[in-house]
Amino acid sequence: MSVRTVAPALLLLAGLALTGCSGSDSSADPAPAASSPAAPAPTSAPASPSLTKEEATAACVEAVAQVAAETEGAEVPSEPVPDECASLSESEYLDAYMDGIQEANRKAREALGG
Repeated sequence: MSVRTVAPALLLLAGLALTGCSGSDSSADPAPAASSPAAPAPTSAPASPSLTKEEATAACVEAVAQVAAETEGAEVPSEPVPDECASLSESEYLDAYMDGIQEANRKAREALGG
């Protein structure tokens, strides 16, 4: 792995570690009750079929690879999280993010004939 790929990944890991340490503000107003008249009524839309964890991870990897391909060698942003990755935990997303960058690099090397 090249230094250009490893350095941003290490910065991302450090940033994720720091953001996980924030505390909650206990003086915040509680959320309104679900029975409140201002709360929207639940819709009866049909449920979409849920993906397995493997399918969700594969879709996330592909989405990150697409973002990486669009950056054309620039730093690949980890935020905002692609919609395909929303169902993954933070650690699963980080793994998929790294796999997506590797996939984009692999495809770029193939395109160059190497």
